[in-house]
Amino acid sequence: MTLAGTRSTKRERWGWYFYDWANSPFYSSSTTVFGALSMSGIAAADAKTNFTLNGDRACLDAAGRADTLHNCDVTLFGLHFPAGSVWGYLLSVATVVQVLVLPIAGAVADRSHNKRRILGGFAFLGAAAAAAMFFLAGSDWQLGVVLFVLANIGYGGSLVVYYSFLVDIGGPDERDDISAKGWAFGYLGGGLALALQLGFYLGHDAFGVSEGMAVQICFLTSGLWWAAFTIPAVRALPRRHTPVDVVAGSSVLRAGFAELWQTVRAAKAFPLTLAFLGSYLVFTDGINTVVTVSAQYGKDELGFGNSVLIVTILVIQFVAYLGGTLHGLVARRIGAKRTILGSLVLWVVVLAGAYFVQPKQMLQFLAVAVGIGLVLGGTNALSRSLFSQMIPAGKDAQYYSLYVVGERGTSWLGPLVFAGVGQATGSFRLAIVALVIFFAVGLVLVWLVPVRRAIVAAGNTPPEVL
Repeated sequence: MTLAGTRSTKRERWGWYFYDWANSPFYSSSTTVFGALSMSGIAAADAKTNFTLNGDRACLDAAGRADTLHNCDVTLFGLHFPAGSVWGYLLSVATVVQVLVLPIAGAVADRSHNKRRILGGFAFLGAAAAAAMFFLAGSDWQLGVVLFVLANIGYGGSLVVYYSFLVDIGGPDERDDISAKGWAFGYLGGGLALALQLGFYLGHDAFGVSEGMAVQICFLTSGLWWAAFTIPAVRALPRRHTPVDVVAGSSVLRAGFAELWQTVRAAKAFPLTLAFLGSYLVFTDGINTVVTVSAQYGKDELGFGNSVLIVTILVIQFVAYLGGTLHGLVARRIGAKRTILGSLVLWVVVLAGAYFVQPKQMLQFLAVAVGIGLVLGGTNALSRSLFSQMIPAGKDAQYYSLYVVGERGTSWLGPLVFAGVGQATGSFRLAIVALVIFFAVGLVLVWLVPVRRAIVAAGNTPPEVL
């Protein structure tokens, strides 16, 4: 390799890492923290007849009985559900909508001479919608629904293209390390952004703004961060890409779903690749759900204030940087599959611990947060890189489209289970422990997949350590 080639590869890899840095605040701040903490409250403000009951804010539910705010009903399209369940249901709706849109991302990327431009287009769509959540205030939670769905379309669409670059910037023995570094770097960026936002949120009085306005400004800055850091990331990514021929008279929409269907049909020739993908879809649903509902669990079940919850999630972000880096080092010694299996065991232990955390016990809650951080980024990072080994040559964007569509298409189930169990039992403690099933089943399924045979069957050379 020439010196110029070495410099180019390093630059491309740093560009790839930087997009994880760019989009992370949307996930860590807008989704995990401020969305989860504010959406239920904004929805509750729209519930019937707010008043004070035993010193706490309350309202009349649909039956005219006094109840706490998160149990009060709100209405959308004629459907009635508790305000406290709005966030869980919104997460489910946002993921289902992405299933209808993400095949277009793969089709456009495959047919474009410049995948970087497609990545930037989806990223700026998501960033604009995320920044516009600044206007989410009062009782207008329906606006938040629209903007959050749009932001997720941009987020998911950009990931389809972003993941496909992994094959372009690293060989078989390098991808676990590259993917883990990217995920870790993303958590570092998300943690830094959240730390700055936390300082502003906690000191909002010194800045002369209300608590609600501070949250709105944090939404705005997450979107601006995403947009600003996307620019250097996109500029550094490789230009090389041979587009798929476009059939005359064929729309991108039709081509997208046709390509997705063709990829599914062709993938039947690689059943072991599909087996690993199915395993991933099970446990990643649990991971995404734990992250997105953890703040609501801490607030509604354990009674922590917003400041404690944000600090805890900030701890998760920085520990996740160390955890992602550690996963890469461990995978280098024992292989990606064994490392993923170990992570899934730790996920079960962490959720069991979360069930036993007592209300207002901050040290217990922080211990669980550290556990989540250690396994959070590495599990998905290694799954992403291991899947890249099982993709037939030249099919990267198509298979990662299937990967992300599958992830979004099934990730509605975890939030639905959490919201449904919480609504049915009146306890988010039981809802959080119900998520153990995703990790236990995923563990068994990953263990059953013969990874080396799957890589060979796809026509690729396995890395030395698996």
